[in-house]
Formats: sequence, structure tokens, C-alpha cells
Amino acid sequence: MIKELLAYIRPHRGILVIGGLLGLVGSVAGLAMPLLAKYVVDAFGQDRSMAGPLIGLTVAVVVGAVVSAGGNYLLERTGEGIVLGARRKLVDRMLRLTVADVDRLKPGDLLSRVTGDTTLLRAVLTNGIVNSIAAVFMLVGAIVMMATMDGVLLLVTLLVVVVIGGMTGLIMPRIQRAQQQAQESVGEMGAVLDRALQAYRTVKASGAEEREIAVVADAAARARDRGLQVAGWTSLAGVATWMAVQIAFLCVLAVGGARVASGTLEVSSLIAFLLYLFYLVAPIGQLVEGAVQLQQGLAAMKRIKEIEDLPAEAVAVIVPPAISSAISAVPSAVPSAVPSAVHSPGNPVGVRFENVSFRYGDDRPVVHDGVTFEVPPGGLTALVGPSGAGKSTVFALLERFYEHQGGTITVAGRDIRDWPLGELRAALGYVEQDAPVLAGTLRENLLFAAQDSTKEELRRAIARTRLDDLVARLPEGLDTAVGHRGVLLSGGERQRVAIARALLRRPRLLLLDEATSQLDAVNELRLREVIAEVATETTVLVIAHRLSTVTDAGRIVVMEGGGVRAVGTHDELVGRDELYRELAATQFLVT
Repeated sequence: MIKELLAYIRPHRGILVIGGLLGLVGSVAGLAMPLLAKYVVDAFGQDRSMAGPLIGLTVAVVVGAVVSAGGNYLLERTGEGIVLGARRKLVDRMLRLTVADVDRLKPGDLLSRVTGDTTLLRAVLTNGIVNSIAAVFMLVGAIVMMATMDGVLLLVTLLVVVVIGGMTGLIMPRIQRAQQQAQESVGEMGAVLDRALQAYRTVKASGAEEREIAVVADAAARARDRGLQVAGWTSLAGVATWMAVQIAFLCVLAVGGARVASGTLEVSSLIAFLLYLFYLVAPIGQLVEGAVQLQQGLAAMKRIKEIEDLPAEAVAVIVPPAISSAISAVPSAVPSAVPSAVHSPGNPVGVRFENVSFRYGDDRPVVHDGVTFEVPPGGLTALVGPSGAGKSTVFALLERFYEHQGGTITVAGRDIRDWPLGELRAALGYVEQDAPVLAGTLRENLLFAAQDSTKEELRRAIARTRLDDLVARLPEGLDTAVGHRGVLLSGGERQRVAIARALLRRPRLLLLDEATSQLDAVNELRLREVIAEVATETTVLVIAHRLSTVTDAGRIVVMEGGGVRAVGTHDELVGRDELYRELAATQFLVT
């Protein structure tokens, strides 16, 4: 973990060295103050002018303050840069994780790692390490100056400091454990709050505000309790530092007073030694604080590494020639569009599932048990069946959000695992069941998957999905913000936005998961016409509970209990499959 921490420093080590040296120079100027104080006392006792020592003391104070301020600014600036780099790296990893891992993790906890845990790194990687190094130099300098005053008093001081310092070292591992538990508690609180906010209208409609407030408050109380444990151990470490100096002061005062009485030590030397002793408070305190911050940083690093160590999808993004030069000039840029040549319409692909088996986890029930069916290139194919039959899982496996455990899935006659992931997803258009819309403008949502689309392509997609009335009604047209998760749009409007977004991607295989479930009868009929039109130029695979949307499909696959029970047209299935006939009868499609 320490090596991982230091890796964040490497790009900033030059500025950190400069900032550390400035802080060291400021501290060295402070080292001269007790010695100058000795000269003032001696000058006063010998009836000499004190102007010189006082001027020197003033200059040392001013120079030390100015130089230290410059060093602190550089360290804080570098700290912000380290946090930025850590957050970019962590977000990059999070957005490249597999869907399975993200489904297992909690969004609120992930946010906590990006915000809280990375902030802890700033303290340990700047002030914690650099100030600790400067504190070591200061401590050595002070010890050297104390040695010139009196070696006996120095031995007394070191004996006390070492004994109490050893006791403090036993506390540090406990601080790390407590800090990790505290950060986990903060993540859990974020996850609980995120749960309530994601279902905000449901909470309101259910009158569950008080219950949810209590749940979040309990999580906050647990985070408070963990934080108090950190505060307790940290305070104990701080008290140990204070005790070391105070006990050392008492011992030095007793031994030093006896040496002054015996004539072996001057009063001015004892005063200077005591001043240096109190001067040890700052470097010892910095060392203890640095050790505490290191434990906190290690705890944060463990949580960050948990995400960084998760496997990431190796998505090979194909860069259009028109923007390749711009991307090469900005290495961190990631193109969000794939060239139309990769997924050009007019080149539909077929799909085949052969004896496919899948479950979402070893402890979860089987979802697909020997699923076999074929989707020919072009035209409309529908998946129907009761809830839990495994229909949506077909889409999840085609997108390779999850990997099937048995059997073979081919797209365009090619095993799905042989497709480069970026190329595969570029060939697919996917409309999810809940048709998510992102915060931002309507234009940004429509172009989200195909930012290289022309104005004419955008206009055509809007017209095909009957969104032109919505655009005309919005105050700023396409540039109107749609709210968090598209809350300012109706359910049907969100579905049409999702479909238009998928069409702009110009897919070779269009996946529609209950794409018309929230549409009224008029818009459903119009969208059925659009789907039929799209099916003439690409392959369309639809999951439908409302069979009225797929009665004209060229092929209907009936699924039940994780398997395929029948395949045929609407009329064929009504005549020979009892389950399909029952589904059609309940929707008044047969008499």
C-alpha cells in the first residue's frame, strides 16, 4: 500500500521537493530563535546593547514566516493536483468495470471512494510525507543545537521521548483500522441515502419519509461512532506527544536546575535548552501527525485499490479519421462515437443461441438452461413469455454485460467472445426497459451514443420517433435541460428519446426491451410503423409483453422457465402453443 501511495507522488515530486525545501528553510530560520534568545539574555546580563540580537530575532521570524507560507502554498497546490489525478484514475476504472461488478457494488459507496477517500490521500501525500521529512531535519537540527548546550540534558530528553514515542507507535495500526471502518461507514451512509434519492417519488407517494430519514440517520450514527473511534485514537496519539514534551521539560528542569546550582551550566544555556525543548513540540507533533495521516491514507488506499484491482472491460474504441488528429493532441480524450462504417445500416447481422446456460452467480438460480434459437439477418424477431423467463438476459448476454457459462452465442456467424468488445457494441443499438435519460439537454441525450451524427440524421430520428412535437413545445428546443434522469419528461417521451438515440447509432442489430410499454395507443401504433420500417434495413430483436406490438413479426420466440418452448409466427403459435395462445387471449388478440 505504501508503494501504491508513493506512485501518486511520482509525477509531482519536483514541486514537492521545492515546497519541502522552502518549509525546511522557514523552519531552520526558527531554529535560530532560541540561540538568539540566549544572546539577548547574555547581552542583558553583561550590560551590552540588545539591538543586534533583537533585530536578528525579528528578521528570523519574518523570513521564516514568508518562506514557510510559500512552501505551504506549493504543497496545497500539489495536493489538489494529486487528488485530481487520483479521482481521474478512479473514475476511469469505475466506468470501465464490468456490469456484473457495478451491479454488486453500491453507487453511494463508489461516490464516497471518489470524494472522501481521495481527499484523504492529499493530506498524507503532501503535508503528511513532506512535513514529516522536514520535521526529521528540524528534529535533528534541534538535537544538535541541544547537544551543544548540554549532553546530559539531551540524554534525559531523548530517554523520555523514545519511551513515550514507542508507546505511540503501538497506537498507529489501530488508527488505520478505525479509519478504514470509518470510511466504510461513510460509504454505507451514502449508499443508503442514494437508495432513497433514486426512489424519491416512491418514498413521497408511500409516506415513507420518516422511515427513510430514520434509516439514513442510523447509518449516519454508525459513521459518527466509527469517526469517534478514529478521533479517540488520534487524540491519544496527540496526548502522548504533549506528555513526552511536558515530562521531558520537568526532567530537564530538575536536572538542569541542579547543574546550574552546581555551577556546571549557565542559566542562559538552560533557558536556551528549554526553548529548544519546546521547539521539539512542532517537529515531534508533525511526525506523529504524519504517522496518523499515513495510517488514514493507507486505509483510503485499500478502499481505492479494491476498485482498481477489479477487472476492467478492454473496450477497443475505433477512432474516426476525422478526429484522430485531435485525439492524439489530447491523450486523455476518449471518443464517444464510432464511425458509421463499423455499424452501417443495410448490413444486418443474424444471431444464434445454441444450448446456452447462464446464472448471475454461483448462489443464484439458473436463468438460461439450454437456450437455443436463431434470429435471421434482417426483419423483426420477438421474444415473448412470462416474467422471469430469461428474455432480458438474452440482451445482457448479447451486449456481453455478463458472460454465459455454457453453450455458444454467435453474431453474424462469429462467436460473440471473438468479437472485440468495442466493435461488438458498436454494431448494437440497445433500448433498455426503463429507457434511462441522463441529466443534460435533450440534444445531448439524443447524440449520446452517436456524436458524429449530422443535423439531418438528428432531424430524421426525431421525426421517426414522433419527438418533433416535444421539441417544438420545449422552451429552448433541443437545448432544453431534461432534469435528473429525465424527470421533466414523461415515461413515453423518455422511451422515444431512448429509441431515437439507438437509431442514431445506425445499428446492425437493434435490441428493444419493452420499448413501447409506456406509450399511448396512438404513439405505440406510430412506433410500430417505425420499427417495421427499421426492420427492412437492419435486424430488430424485440422483447414484448404487449403482443400487439409483435403480431406482424417474422419470427416469435416463446420462452418459459429459462428455455425456449416454441418458435413461429403469431398465427402458427396461436394454433400450436398453449402458453402463447393463453398470452394472446388475455390481451384479446384471439377469441
